[in-house]
Amino acid sequence: MSEALHPVLSQVLPVAVFLLAITVTAEVAQLAGVFDVAAHALARRARHRVVLLWLTFAALAVLCTIVLSLDTTAVLLTPVGIAIASQTGVSPLPFALTTLWIANTGSLLLPVSNLTNLLAVHRFEDLGAGHGEYVRTAAAPAVTAVVVTLVLIAVLQRRALRGTYAVEPPAEPHDRVLLVVSSVVCLAVGPLFAVGVEPAVVAVGSALVLLTALLWRAPGMLREVRPPWLMAGGFVVVAGALRLAQGEGLLDWLAPAVGSGVRTLDLLHLSVASAVGANLVNNLPAYLIVEPAAADDVRRLVATLVGVNTGALVTPWASLATLLWLQRCRSAGVQVPLLRLAGWGAVCAAACVTAATLAIR
Repeated sequence: MSEALHPVLSQVLPVAVFLLAITVTAEVAQLAGVFDVAAHALARRARHRVVLLWLTFAALAVLCTIVLSLDTTAVLLTPVGIAIASQTGVSPLPFALTTLWIANTGSLLLPVSNLTNLLAVHRFEDLGAGHGEYVRTAAAPAVTAVVVTLVLIAVLQRRALRGTYAVEPPAEPHDRVLLVVSSVVCLAVGPLFAVGVEPAVVAVGSALVLLTALLWRAPGMLREVRPPWLMAGGFVVVAGALRLAQGEGLLDWLAPAVGSGVRTLDLLHLSVASAVGANLVNNLPAYLIVEPAAADDVRRLVATLVGVNTGALVTPWASLATLLWLQRCRSAGVQVPLLRLAGWGAVCAAACVTAATLAIR
């Protein structure tokens, strides 16, 4: 058992460490005012047009998701978007919906954008494909999913996105040194992730730098940094158990359900099956269950990620980001009918999964 556990832990523990460290990085950045200042700067440059305000906020959501992961977008950008909408007098729904959908559909490009991607990287390595190959294969589907998502939001929320706003929301005052240090760290981690530096190493380094800066400039805020210990522990248990089950061949019976091959229809079969699994049981276990049948080709691995990432929009439990988003919306007083959200999510998931899968080369 100990011999079987060693390779499992070597794969799962670095992902859990990344989750803890990147969450600390994001929370310190929020306390320093990075997201607040960035969002308000975008609002001031939107020329008082609601559609430009939304597009600039969407760009921030895409960047945040790619570099700091989907859960960061759901937790930290949702209240920022709602606050900006409130201060400018526009509807909060397009901004809230953008954070939710982009958090999921925008989480394909880099391994760090989603925990499922980080798990897939190990399978890429088994196939002799490195970090660069992952990015090259995922680039076209990632861009396609984001574009389709934004077009759908623009259509569904076209009335709310019309017109202008008169108020330019003021940015809250922040400690300048802490803000600059945090901004530089956030700008630095993206390129480091992109060039293939070990994600856990980058995340731990950025967290240590920001915690040091926070201790120096505002030690009283340290108590507001809450690493997701329970989430990380749950991830290790679930991922470890499923990895062991894979190693024992206990999940081999699922292979026929996701098919085989790399033709377009084969990839669509795989991505749709993965999306259905994500909405039934959550995207992380869905990926781990499907992975053994997809680990023979990088295109099949990316198709699986397309399904579990961009397709996890129908049920509230399909991704942790959705649950976090619902909590933030309710805390801010924004009520979204779940049935309507599920209907819209089904349309977005179907469009994104199909279009992104067709973009795989």
